[in-house]
Amino acid sequence: MLPNKTDEEIIESFNAGNQEDFKDLVEKYTSHIYNFTARLVGRGNADDMVQEVFIKAWRNLKNFDSRKASFKTWIFTIAKNTTTDFLRKKKSLNFSDLENHNEEDSFIEKIPDEDLLPIESMQKLEDKEVLDNVLNKLRPSYRQVLILHYQEEMTFDEIGKILKKPLNTVKSEHRRAIIELRKILD
Repeated sequence: MLPNKTDEEIIESFNAGNQEDFKDLVEKYTSHIYNFTARLVGRGNADDMVQEVFIKAWRNLKNFDSRKASFKTWIFTIAKNTTTDFLRKKKSLNFSDLENHNEEDSFIEKIPDEDLLPIESMQKLEDKEVLDNVLNKLRPSYRQVLILHYQEEMTFDEIGKILKKPLNTVKSEHRRAIIELRKILD
């Protein structure tokens, strides 16, 4: 992927018939979509979610309109809808039942992190497990807002578009999520 190519340029090229360009979008957003879905449906289900999200994006890319939303907002909306559908089908399970932190062959574990020393890698893993445990104690709507805002660095406006909620609702859920986090951590 060329670093100076925007998402819109890649999409334009894809829609012009360069099907290989879609892999640039997949490479750019896979880890983001994986992390988002893993925190909502668990690592064991995240690989399938990522695949489903990109299949849906690939099928509907001709309908993408950059005047309505950025590609990032659009793909995260697909991810949110895909995980919501999955959770509806699995409604009888608790969120904590969907998490499987001991899965050795998970997708995220296979991504090499060459910049970190082994001790830093271990600390990062421990911190992630603690964060996952805390986030799993929150309501799904609170968890979504926190992940999108802090992990994916989205604005409340972008989050509102993804979750199809008014800006003030997103801000309110963020505030309530922070309050709940403080209670959990005390």
